[in-house]
Amino acid sequence: MDLFSHSWTALRTAVAELPDEDFARPSGCKGWLVRDLVCHLVIDAQDVLITLATPVEREPTRDAVTYWEVAETPPSGDDPLDALTVRLAAAYGEPWLLRFHLDDVGSAAGPAAELADPGLWVGTRDEVLTVGDYLSAYVLEWTLHHLDLVANLPDAADPPAEGLARAREMLEKIARATFPPSFSDKDALLVGTGRRAPTDAEMADLGAPAAKLPLILG
Repeated sequence: MDLFSHSWTALRTAVAELPDEDFARPSGCKGWLVRDLVCHLVIDAQDVLITLATPVEREPTRDAVTYWEVAETPPSGDDPLDALTVRLAAAYGEPWLLRFHLDDVGSAAGPAAELADPGLWVGTRDEVLTVGDYLSAYVLEWTLHHLDLVANLPDAADPPAEGLARAREMLEKIARATFPPSFSDKDALLVGTGRRAPTDAEMADLGAPAAKLPLILG
């Protein structure tokens, strides 16, 4: 629960500190500018609040690792929901409005997570998880999107080290493979999810697990 809040706070802080001009730069998400990614974070925060307020009586069907689906191809940017996010982001007009909305909704998500019973069953995406597993899954979500946010912003802060380490651990469980020690946590996440192509040296270090990459998570 603490790592969820820590990762989320770091991501919101990174957005709050961005100059206006950075909102028009490309993010690490294909087809999305930084402003589009920030708009997606607003929607994510709303989803967290909705899910935490939606207890169910069915037993869990997923955990923090099996929550993630692995797609065969990367997103093209043509998905209707992705396109809607771009239109919504453009409708804000000014970066300060996006910052305000993310802070307004996002500031509620952290306390809601801290107050929630980690053993409670909640429903999302037609699946059931414990609150603890749901929030753990979002540590990977926040960390990857933090990397997306700063992909083309060299002056912006990276995700917290604890979040990077936990996200790497989860990605390795999803892949059922371990990244070699020569990979930093950040590089393991970037290469493992296809956000960056591996170098020749990294490919050699990866060995057999390279055949499983990239993992396109959804």
